[in-house]
Amino acid sequence: MKWINTDQIRKIIGALLLIFVLTIPFSAPIQQYLSIPDEIVTFNDQTPIQLPELGENVSISTSEESVQAIDSSNFYAEEAGNSELTYEVAGFPIKKVNLSVLDDINVIPGGQSIGVQLHTQGVLVVGHHLVKVDDTALSPGEEADIQVGDIILNINGDPIEEMKDVKPFVESAGEDGDSLTVKIKRGKQTMETELKPQLDTDDKEYKIGLYIRDAAAGIGTMTFYDPDSQKYGALGHVISDMDTQKPIEIHNGTIVRSSVNSIEKGNNGIPGEKQARFSSDSDQLGSITKNSPFGIFGKLDETIKNGSYDEPMPVALSHEVEEGPAEILTVVEGEKVEAFDIEIVSSVPQKFPATKGMVVQITDPELLKHTGGIVQGMSGSPIIQNGKIVGAVTHVFVNDPTSGYGVHIEWMLNDAGISVRKKSEEKAG
Repeated sequence: MKWINTDQIRKIIGALLLIFVLTIPFSAPIQQYLSIPDEIVTFNDQTPIQLPELGENVSISTSEESVQAIDSSNFYAEEAGNSELTYEVAGFPIKKVNLSVLDDINVIPGGQSIGVQLHTQGVLVVGHHLVKVDDTALSPGEEADIQVGDIILNINGDPIEEMKDVKPFVESAGEDGDSLTVKIKRGKQTMETELKPQLDTDDKEYKIGLYIRDAAAGIGTMTFYDPDSQKYGALGHVISDMDTQKPIEIHNGTIVRSSVNSIEKGNNGIPGEKQARFSSDSDQLGSITKNSPFGIFGKLDETIKNGSYDEPMPVALSHEVEEGPAEILTVVEGEKVEAFDIEIVSSVPQKFPATKGMVVQITDPELLKHTGGIVQGMSGSPIIQNGKIVGAVTHVFVNDPTSGYGVHIEWMLNDAGISVRKKSEEKAG
């Protein structure tokens, strides 16, 4: 008789257990169970809510009277709030699903080309330059450890708001042979330094060896506005200084009407650009109060229209965005807003604010003919899918101008002061 040793028995049992474990996830009941989400977040106007069924012996109960069962797997929420749905077998819970029903939010999509005018907090240091003093050259600002990207808040205790505010202090201190006490902001820190102006031998002027700027301008696209509060969001990304590449801390700003007069098409390695016309005398549309990673935000002075979608539309949370066809609203000529076809290549559900939540690709032949894809100035173009505003175009892929990133609309709404979750949380509390 041939005996099987202990090691062989263990190997056989281990192999059988492995086969059993590997086959469990593929069984229909287990697959159904795994398809049940731990949490569902939706808007009040998007109910009923459908949950996977687990068979006749499994029932689903609710923790709130405001959530009513339509049948064994569909539920209707009568009002916004938080509740719990529980799968039960013979009264014993086997799975709990947290349900958050949010207050309905409807905003009007944009698409308009806008001119953006920003005024910085204080004056921004964008570079150093040398001052010729006899036979030497030096930068007084650099010697005072004032760095590119620093913001000059005040001089000798007096606030600095514009570039022209600096020159009188420099001339007075230079003539008296004094140093200036300069308060600067660097990141989140503020500090003071002593800066001594020097007389430029060639120009016979007192200088501090700093390049400064107090304003910035550009074009972009309106994403949405709330018809009730007149709050708006645009661009979908932060505005950074062209020299320092750091976000501009704004003191105030305005958006104005803008008209696109030409487009430089994008090619591989070179992003395209909208050429638009606007001036400080253009009709002001609204104020800018915030410059964040998700765009610029403020309030409109007047109601604006795009001619395509002028009625409020619901918004979609990140987990509701689907891969597939969508469209954007943008301007390619004059001030006319048009809808163009795109494809949402991928979308990442996000529970916390994050940029670059989507990858989009331009598919519309007409738009590709005009622009070659995504171009500068198109940032903020609203993305619409299944009758909802889902986000905005933000960045182009340099090596593929037909494609780029998009941001989910939820994070832009939050920065505009339209919190999709806070209202319901306050209501529940």
